[in-house]
Amino acid sequence: MQRSEDLGHRNNGGPGNINSGNEPATGMHVAIIMDGNGRWARARGLPRLAGHRVGVEAVRRAVEAAPGLGISVLTLYAFSADNWRRPPREVSALMRLLGHYLTQETARCVANGVRLETIGRRDRLPSSVVRMIEDAERKTGGGTKLRLRLAIDYSARHAIVEAASRGGVEGMAALLGPDVDLLIRTSGEQRLSDFLLWESAYAEMVFTPRMWPEFAAHDLEAAVAEFHRRDRRFGGIATSSRRTA
Repeated sequence: MQRSEDLGHRNNGGPGNINSGNEPATGMHVAIIMDGNGRWARARGLPRLAGHRVGVEAVRRAVEAAPGLGISVLTLYAFSADNWRRPPREVSALMRLLGHYLTQETARCVANGVRLETIGRRDRLPSSVVRMIEDAERKTGGGTKLRLRLAIDYSARHAIVEAASRGGVEGMAALLGPDVDLLIRTSGEQRLSDFLLWESAYAEMVFTPRMWPEFAAHDLEAAVAEFHRRDRRFGGIATSSRRTA
């Protein structure tokens, strides 16, 4: 069975974390459900694919802004396992767009110290896309400024079941990814949609009405500021003072 998650992970300091030693225990892990591309396009009388294309620019803005906001791991929900249910023409266009992104952004990632990885199944992806993923991961493997994880053909339920079958309950944390500190979802929807369910057990969540194509660096900054205003207790007693942004 194709593995759904990378083996290495970073400890975020929350309960239940197991540090494999592959990643430093520094910085935040922010995960984003990039939602609203189609609705953004439809509101402007454009085809859905136009929203996906503009959404790529929002990805670039988030990646560029992340290190300066104290984010060391950024996981983006690019294509869910359920997205195969969309019309074949749209799925094919999304695969082409993904390949184009990997081709265009690999050099930028190398220049900016971004290590690109993917999580999710690869056995159902076009072979050309798999080759591009492998090439991007190889070329960006030395990046230390930001760990960028693209969730492609990803299902958290599948990842959890696979981790349990491979490592048992005790080994699951080591097989799944780093704990999420902050989870953001755009477009006003308020659900997880089978995204990083295990890793988000103690995540702070921010839901914004902003459509993903409009998501800017200042939106990411505002979400991080909201995260720092919250008192994370992990089941304990509230502290007397809150962290300030």
